[in-house]
Amino acid sequence: MVHGHYRDDRGVVLIAVLALYTLVFAAFRLYNHADAEEVFRDTRQRLGRGILLGLELFIAADVIHSAVVEVNFETVGVLAIIIVIRTFLSFSLEVELNGRWPWQNRE
Repeated sequence: MVHGHYRDDRGVVLIAVLALYTLVFAAFRLYNHADAEEVFRDTRQRLGRGILLGLELFIAADVIHSAVVEVNFETVGVLAIIIVIRTFLSFSLEVELNGRWPWQNRE
């Protein structure tokens, strides 16, 4: 969260590792003469899913952290704002990647 020395290193590491894996996987596919448009779409999907997973880890870490620190209106308010922002980012990425809201059925 914002206060103290707490940092969300695990989420950042997860996003970075998944991004590196995705880019290496895409490079191998392009090297093996895969369709560039298909590789682009697949890479974009994989990167987006990695970012979504990292955001979920950030939210979980913030909730756990809030249970450990002194609970007051300020810490709960900051946690609520962070969760709202990260949830909005998650929903935005979901719409961008899949063209639908998470609660909509696949057609």
